[in-house]
Amino acid sequence: EVQLVESGGGLVQPGGSLRLSCTASGFTFSIRTMSWVRQAPGKGPEWVSTISSGGGSPTYADSVKGRFTISRDNAKNTLYLQMNSLKPEDTAVYYCAKGSPTVVHDRDYWGQGTQVTVSL
Repeated sequence: EVQLVESGGGLVQPGGSLRLSCTASGFTFSIRTMSWVRQAPGKGPEWVSTISSGGGSPTYADSVKGRFTISRDNAKNTLYLQMNSLKPEDTAVYYCAKGSPTVVHDRDYWGQGTQVTVSL
């Protein structure tokens, strides 16, 4: 059974940082492209970032470019998202997702999510 378990969310002030983690099991993590997607209250899902199986060629949505960094540790079957200079508009549930950016359209490949709230 494929499992994606996110952690690391929480409440942070504007300008602060958080590091999200996603532990994967039930599939060969090291050969899969992985992504982060998010969904803000009352809005549709938004693709955030994607990283290739080997960790190269990360891509980012314009809304997070320069502030967020995606990475992975294939030895630990873990995906990360370092989020710096957080803004209130980054408030959302963040999901680890198995696949390319098009996975934003298919919840079957997402984890259960972790809440990130950016507020004073």
